[in-house]
Amino acid sequence: MADIYIYDAVRTPRGRGRAPRGDKPGGAFSGVHPQELLAQTLNRLAEKSALDKSLVDDVVIGCVTQVSEQGACVARNAVLAAGWPQEVTGTTVNRFCGSGTQAVNFAAMGIGSGLQDCVVAGGVESMSRVPLGSDCDGQLDGKNMLLRKKITMVPQGISADLIATLEGFGREDLDAFALQSQKKAAVAVKEGRFDKSLFMVVDAEGKNITDKDEHPRPESTAESLAGIRVAFEKMGAMAVGPNGETFDDYAIKAYPEAKAVQHMHTGGNSSGIVDGACAVLLGSKEFGEKASIKPRAKIRAAATIGAEPVIMLTAPAPASEKALAQAGMSASDIDLWEINEAFATVPLQTIRKLGIDPERVNVNGGAIALGHPLGATGAMLMNTALDELERTGKSTALITLCIGGGMGIATIIERV
Repeated sequence: MADIYIYDAVRTPRGRGRAPRGDKPGGAFSGVHPQELLAQTLNRLAEKSALDKSLVDDVVIGCVTQVSEQGACVARNAVLAAGWPQEVTGTTVNRFCGSGTQAVNFAAMGIGSGLQDCVVAGGVESMSRVPLGSDCDGQLDGKNMLLRKKITMVPQGISADLIATLEGFGREDLDAFALQSQKKAAVAVKEGRFDKSLFMVVDAEGKNITDKDEHPRPESTAESLAGIRVAFEKMGAMAVGPNGETFDDYAIKAYPEAKAVQHMHTGGNSSGIVDGACAVLLGSKEFGEKASIKPRAKIRAAATIGAEPVIMLTAPAPASEKALAQAGMSASDIDLWEINEAFATVPLQTIRKLGIDPERVNVNGGAIALGHPLGATGAMLMNTALDELERTGKSTALITLCIGGGMGIATIIERV
């Protein structure tokens, strides 16, 4: 396989994924069409890297809720909206929360195989304009009753609470992790650690909107987090089965050793709903020489793996192990870990399972503080890891995310 290089990466800030309601304003990007949000990102990447756009073989974009404004192949429409050559194609990928990473990994496969020389990959999600679950009425099984008879999947928040129950994590553990995410993000913002990749997003008239992440709550304290009500207890008690079975009943049926689901996740120790986009420039060695662009990193390994679909969120650890084995590495060889903070229990369980030094994990905060723009998050985590490797002079990073339906994804990058 040929070497696969990352030449550059950029991202929008994360804007709160909130639509305007009455006299309450929406999030920063609630007035920006997702195609335009991505188009601005593509153009910023081209500008930053002095990219000859005619050299791009394809644009691969992760997007989870592919309906309405995010339907009709958001990748291709964004390429056109950006004014790129019509010869540049685009395709859209959905692997739920791993979509942005999968887009990068698909691009890497094309380059590594020798079939492509240059691919732009990344992701976009406008959660203010296209709400989560709009494509499936919030049903991960697509309302397939035959599948539901075989496997009754529960909402992810209940899966997260089930994992915390089985692992013995308490509310204090989850809140403590969330507080650290906020504190680390606050330091990163204060020191300008994200500034290398962020850019100013503008509205349709070209007026500046923001170049700062909108979701962090640096004022968070242990007391304020402890005061937030649990988010999924009522959902767990909902009667959804033919005989009045609740979501909690289905979780306990799959994991009777839990005895009862202890609901502990809140809006404070779970990922934030936000809008955002990210783009990563990947290419072969020959592309870099032709374009006179120096590589910043290379992709060492990429892997996906499935896991039990009721508990759903435990696959980052085995996905990471699979990628590490592919690269001939162990967990201790990784300098920086980006483990998506979908819920606090996910990185906590992954850290415990792999024996990772917590000081190496999400050193600039994660989705609890910054937000989780579903289809874009995986690419954003790679962008953040790349910038941090360069800032600290470290060598390797592993990016991993849990994924709906019981999947995990992991990618290892090495600084050049």
